[in-house]
Amino acid sequence: VQLQASGGGQVQAGGSLRLSCAASGSMLAIGDMGWYRRALGRQRELVATITSGGRPKYENSVKGRFTISRDNAKNTVYLQMNMMKPEDTGVYYCKADVGFGVDMWGQGTLVTVSS
Repeated sequence: VQLQASGGGQVQAGGSLRLSCAASGSMLAIGDMGWYRRALGRQRELVATITSGGRPKYENSVKGRFTISRDNAKNTVYLQMNMMKPEDTGVYYCKADVGFGVDMWGQGTLVTVSS
């Protein structure tokens, strides 16, 4: 199983980006999926997660600005990021529960928000 993330880039404060992460390979039904980020000099932190049934959960600093969604038919999770701030800068990683309690991570995609 592989997770392929895309959609990172550079944006000015107040702008928007949309991240995608697609799972491929042999797997059972995917459970929870999520996005995490690691800013320079900081530990990786949760941004948002979504259950297989579509229930989202957000870190407080992104509530009202970010929206996580998923397409189960495509084994893909998305993160729509609006009203972005410089503190959103970091490497964003997707994660997916691929069954048997195994979590897979994507390779990370860099997001840079300039002031």
